[in-house]
Amino acid sequence: MSGHSHWATIKHKKGAIDAKRGKLFSKLSRAIIIAARHGGGDPETNLKLRYAIDKAREVSMPKDNIERAVKRGTGETEGITFEEITYEGYGPGGVAILVDVLTDNRNRTNSEVRKIFERHGGKMGSAGNVGFLFERKGTFSIDAGAVDEDTLMGIVLDAGAEDLRRSGNTFDIICDPGAFNKVREALQKNNLTPSVAEISQVPKAPRDIDVEVGRKVMRLMESLDDHDDVQNIYSDANITEAMVAEVE
Repeated sequence: MSGHSHWATIKHKKGAIDAKRGKLFSKLSRAIIIAARHGGGDPETNLKLRYAIDKAREVSMPKDNIERAVKRGTGETEGITFEEITYEGYGPGGVAILVDVLTDNRNRTNSEVRKIFERHGGKMGSAGNVGFLFERKGTFSIDAGAVDEDTLMGIVLDAGAEDLRRSGNTFDIICDPGAFNKVREALQKNNLTPSVAEISQVPKAPRDIDVEVGRKVMRLMESLDDHDDVQNIYSDANITEAMVAEVE
């Protein structure tokens, strides 16, 4: 999962900057609206909503914003109707890319996302092109200096995690989405704060790429992430710390 976790770290740093502009709040509000629409407004029984609210709280999204988004999702207040779509395509070097969007205008978003792919040397494909290369998992990254591997393994495996791997300066934890909250609670109980904690699409077989291709892939992913309708981007590229350092 190392390549995934390095991109996730960039995304979280970028998210802190986006939050100051209010841009991230808009994206998080959409996620809350969709979750509440499909599963109801109670985060105790709607795990997707709980996850969306927790992500909003992590970046200090105001409580009023969260409550308004929940009410819009449950139909208590009127608002724009959003549609969930996942686009699939290829980036530089043949890297597989998945893009989750929430849009109120499918045609506009389709056209704009396609142009971003093409501008960065990629190509948007049809449904099913690359989705089979990924699997939905809960992922966490913990600073390797905060805990030793054996201790951490005992904590997360008891909570239902599937795997723990060392990746540079972090430990990457993978779990079934259904175990996500239990693993997070176990980490919190042991005073361990993950730098990454999300439910995402993890590549089944990460693809090794060179630094130049890695730089181009991250530029594509950053451009996609800047689009207002884009919620998440995933790739099967094994993005290394060296690639991250060069881009930063």
